[in-house]
Amino acid sequence: MRAWRVHRYGAPTDVLQLEEVAAPEPGRGQVRLRVHAAALNLPDDRLCRGTYILHPELPFTPGLEAAGIIDAVGPGVDDDLIDRRVVTVADLPHGSLADAAIGLVEGLYRVPDDQPFDHAAAFLIAFQTGHVSLSRRGQLRAGETLLVHAGAGGVGSAAIQLGKVFGARVIATAGGPDKVQLCRELGADLAIDYLAVDFREVVMDFTDGRGVDVVYDAVSGDVFHQSRRCLANEGRLLVVGFASGDIAQLPTNHALLKNYSVVGVHMGAYLKTTEGREFVYEVYDELLQWYREGKIRPVIGQHVTMDDVPQAIEALASRQTVGKVVVDVETGRSG
Repeated sequence: MRAWRVHRYGAPTDVLQLEEVAAPEPGRGQVRLRVHAAALNLPDDRLCRGTYILHPELPFTPGLEAAGIIDAVGPGVDDDLIDRRVVTVADLPHGSLADAAIGLVEGLYRVPDDQPFDHAAAFLIAFQTGHVSLSRRGQLRAGETLLVHAGAGGVGSAAIQLGKVFGARVIATAGGPDKVQLCRELGADLAIDYLAVDFREVVMDFTDGRGVDVVYDAVSGDVFHQSRRCLANEGRLLVVGFASGDIAQLPTNHALLKNYSVVGVHMGAYLKTTEGREFVYEVYDELLQWYREGKIRPVIGQHVTMDDVPQAIEALASRQTVGKVVVDVETGRSG
């Protein structure tokens, strides 16, 4: 099978190698799926560079989101799962950027017959993280004001849509007029070009000096610090990621004086307990219902072939993309 593999750390275009390798065999509690579509994420770039929180043993295949059909199961796993349409976060070192990937049986989500594989791959992380962040961790309520950063990206575009489903007034930031327009089309009540104006000043003016109730921050760095200065009383600042590469440090006296909460969001924490797994499955089922009702949709800015993966990862990491980038793994597959 084809697989993109990393033998040494560095820029994706320098270290990724497309190789013919044997398909991995699933172990206990695992399944193997024939990948039809894989969605790219910022951690794919960090994995190649060796700067991600996870460090799979070299060589490894990167790639998180994989949608496809189960073709093998490991010991102790029900054979009835074979031929099921599923989406999962691949279990490294056998990531999604290959013809076959490995997934944990406890991390499988069904893909309905009426949902294309590319939508499924682009849907899982962005919308599940967004739902849990806003509803559970952020306690976002109807009528409140939500500020979403990087609103034209995969995670941000999902958060805008979910904010509207939850009945919030949504403000989104993005870089450049085209990305700002996308935020408006997704339902943002106000979209701000952070390259042209100081988003904090615009937010405070728009809210008549009150500030926002919830901030969805997957960027960190200076964005985090400007965001905490435009929170309303009892506001919640959700720490979802660190796309800027700069992990902000919080002056706790400011949180005390301004009476706001900084709330971390880590989806992996829910997968460690039966209760947590049941919760995220309930979230996923609700998201699928909203998808079918047309309330939410993954924004796929680009489809690429397997041959284009290294360049696509670097484009994503340098903010040259919008929405999700999906790899059409099935295209060009032999056999």
